[in-house]
Amino acid sequence: MRSLTWQQGCLRLLDQTALPGRTEYIDCRDWRRVAEAIRKLEVRGAPAIGAAAAFGLVLAARELAAGPAEFRPALLAAAGELRATRPTAVNLFWALDRMLAVVGRHRDDTSPAAVAAALEEEAMAIAREDEVVNSRIAMSGAPLFSPGSAVLTHCNAGALATVAFGTALGVIGEAWRQGRISRVFADETRPLLQGARLTAWELVQEGIPVTLITDSMAGWVMKLGLAQAAIVGADRITAGGDVANKIGTYTVAVLAQRHGIPFYVAAPLSTFDFSLDSGDDIPIEERHPAEVTGFGGVRTAPAGVDVFNPAFDVTPSELVTAIITEHGVLRPPLRVAIAALRDKKGGR
Repeated sequence: MRSLTWQQGCLRLLDQTALPGRTEYIDCRDWRRVAEAIRKLEVRGAPAIGAAAAFGLVLAARELAAGPAEFRPALLAAAGELRATRPTAVNLFWALDRMLAVVGRHRDDTSPAAVAAALEEEAMAIAREDEVVNSRIAMSGAPLFSPGSAVLTHCNAGALATVAFGTALGVIGEAWRQGRISRVFADETRPLLQGARLTAWELVQEGIPVTLITDSMAGWVMKLGLAQAAIVGADRITAGGDVANKIGTYTVAVLAQRHGIPFYVAAPLSTFDFSLDSGDDIPIEERHPAEVTGFGGVRTAPAGVDVFNPAFDVTPSELVTAIITEHGVLRPPLRVAIAALRDKKGGR
């Protein structure tokens, strides 16, 4: 299962807005279509949108190399539009910064075609690395679970949210294969139901026992002792260990602490934003009210009602039991552990 593939100058995206009812693909030969797909959540998940944006910049470079526009200024403008598609997931900015560094390493006398070729190599490297990183995250995280554990997860942090394997669902999959996880409770994840439409679908495809619940049932599942741990992905993690993830994650973390079960976050190094000290500084995307007032074209709320629709919330570090990365498991004090990781591996 792959969220995206690159074939002969075409970025093919699995349309996540059509799942689980239909399996459809979007062929992007224009960087503007990539930007639209990111905005419309046709491709979603922090690592996946980072990789998609990287290939989007390749498409922009190819177009500009063949056209009359001044190459570098126009390429920077395209990168700016890709950057503006979604404000919270830091992998988007990380990937584009990495791509622009390639442009910067090429002298002004380098041909646009050569720059485009170098950008394609870098985008492909980003995609390949994501597969390796997620595999390592899975191996790091699986031993945290006692044999036979049931876990709760929120939103979708599986193969659909990455290039391959997934972060939180990658850990779950590896723990399942090791006999450490026996069942997954998947929150439906309102308002767009990524848990119901995507996570449950992925787990069914992999043959992992899954029970779908509404978001409001998570606390009761914990109270009844049905879940022994919670694990989620992340869209941005600060230097202090605060975690931005899909709206509702903060609630799951509070409930996990109340019921004495661990709350794990699985994320690659590229999801850390070392420039931000606190989660209060993370920009939170707010989406269209129609996502809350109805679903599937059916209105479920009265016309004219006020709507608050943040796509993400922030879980403070004190509610996080551990962060699972490709470089191992970070434990409290998270600020110290993250600083050590930054110093060892580097970062923004």
